[in-house]
Amino acid sequence: MRLLLATLLLFSAAWPVQAATPAPPVYFDWFEYAGNDAAFDTALPAGHYRNPVLAGFHADPSIVAANGKFYLVNSSFTYFPGIPVFESVDLVHWKQIGNVIDRPSQLNFDGLSVSRGIFAPAISFHDGMFYVVTTAVDSGGNFIATARDPAGPWSDPHWLPSIDGIDPSLFFDTDGRVYLLNNDVPPGAPRYEGHRAIWMQQIDLAAFKPVGPRKVLIDGGVEPAKNPIWIEGPHLYQRGGWYYLSDAEGGTGPQHSQVVLRSRDVWGPYIPYAGNPILTQRDLPNDRPLPVTNAGHADLVEGPDGSWWAVFLASRNYDTRHYNTGRETYLLPVQWRDGWPVILPAGQPIPYRAKAPAWMQGDAAQAPSTGNFVVRDNFDALALGNEWLRVRVPKQAWADLRARPGSLAVHPLPEHLDTLRNPAFLGRRQQHLRFEASTQMTRPASGVAAGLAAFQNEAYWYFVGVRSAGKNRVAVFLEGRDGSGVTKVLATKELDASESLRLKITGDEGKYAFAFDSGDGQGWQTLADDVDGTVLSTDRAGGFVGALLGPFARDERALRSN
Repeated sequence: MRLLLATLLLFSAAWPVQAATPAPPVYFDWFEYAGNDAAFDTALPAGHYRNPVLAGFHADPSIVAANGKFYLVNSSFTYFPGIPVFESVDLVHWKQIGNVIDRPSQLNFDGLSVSRGIFAPAISFHDGMFYVVTTAVDSGGNFIATARDPAGPWSDPHWLPSIDGIDPSLFFDTDGRVYLLNNDVPPGAPRYEGHRAIWMQQIDLAAFKPVGPRKVLIDGGVEPAKNPIWIEGPHLYQRGGWYYLSDAEGGTGPQHSQVVLRSRDVWGPYIPYAGNPILTQRDLPNDRPLPVTNAGHADLVEGPDGSWWAVFLASRNYDTRHYNTGRETYLLPVQWRDGWPVILPAGQPIPYRAKAPAWMQGDAAQAPSTGNFVVRDNFDALALGNEWLRVRVPKQAWADLRARPGSLAVHPLPEHLDTLRNPAFLGRRQQHLRFEASTQMTRPASGVAAGLAAFQNEAYWYFVGVRSAGKNRVAVFLEGRDGSGVTKVLATKELDASESLRLKITGDEGKYAFAFDSGDGQGWQTLADDVDGTVLSTDRAGGFVGALLGPFARDERALRSN
């Protein structure tokens, strides 16, 4: 009994307690984001496109050609809606058309750190049906979702409880058999840290069940004697009588790479390409200008003219190792050399500008997917745009566009940004190393703090907000967490209250600044500048995501024990 009581007390202390009556909403009139990166300043020649094709946190791309178009999905981890689905006619101009996980009933990520959840989805198409297979890490395991229309609706997860591991993909052979490949522990005891294997098993898609034996195709990597780490993200292709098995290797950091093997038989043995890796940036000098790093996790697709192309992840760094924009989606042509696919020869940097596919339609003005741009949401639509994300799956509808048409109403929740549940934070990706994000909002009611957050994960974030400071006074403040486990107040300033005010976050690589405009005629005033932006860097915070920016509101009337 004592143990049960202690457990209940510990659990109750971990979560905030909801106040008896809901706090009034905070209204945001608009949100504006502007990016201005040096890498995008150079004019784009005719017939060329910019890399990355999807700037900002768009990790682990997978692609398929279907019905004269291309469809691409990315990892979404514990963000909701999950598994974004993009559509393109030319591999350059991408539009998000939906999400595989768009209903709260499909998954639950409560209790999980931001970088758990959905890992490396893979999309395929066969006989009029789209399939996405993926892993919900720590939240159910491997599953398949299906749809006739890639824009949705997608099915609820069809779980694969007998298949462990991560990074699954499907391969449809010409004889009608379907196979599931994925990363899992090697047979026997691992020989070293990061020792993994690629496994394959036939699957009955009608029943969503694996059948027959499960076999290892690669144990360790393409050069087992060198103890390669994290062979993962397998994709299988057919061309010219060969089966090509392409995988990521080396981990998702600076040693990341893409390798390829081939066999005449689907079960192998698979022989590595002598020129591996077919993509990496690990052999380039660290002090090169505008570096692109971490390249790998590629997927290949054939275009309508017979050319082949690769989408893959990579990162844009500052100060050698930091990147706040996360792992982004890049595009490069694939050259077939002596029967082997090569994405980029050794020693060559990934280009920010490249020659476009011959069938590209129109110019390569791709905002808001890439390049420098300004985008503004006036919150005048009937539904939120696809760019807006929530941290974990919401249990209630706290974001509302109907309460006051032309404004976003955010109903405060007691959760702060350090919660492992769903805070009332609506974020869009930071897509540039240099950016401004701003909003205009109403004055929060007493007991409510609201404003803008710059969020990397629950342990690394900034919150520039406003709360009541007594009769006709408000306090503008900056709070943050830097991994120490303590929320720190970094700046505060009291003002005469006004009905609305503006807030702004500015980023310049590793330096951030926070400002406000109270409407008193003085314009923007700096609250804090030269703030450490590496707090929002993926390499410092750990995990696999990039930073998000957007409105946040918290009901501070709730009692909470830290």
